[in-house]
Amino acid sequence: MQYLSKFFRDESGATAIEYGLIAAGISVAIIVTVNTLGSGLDGTFTFVNDEMNSQ
Repeated sequence: MQYLSKFFRDESGATAIEYGLIAAGISVAIIVTVNTLGSGLDGTFTFVNDEMNSQ
């Protein structure tokens, strides 16, 4: 009985899960940012390339 009580009070695994959720959130934010900037940069490089080829 004491073992079960001690097991349910132990919160050491909760910290690892919280850090995992934080890392996942940061990863999603980085992926969204890179995809957004990537699309914008692709348009810019296409424009510059077209302008250079037209001259």
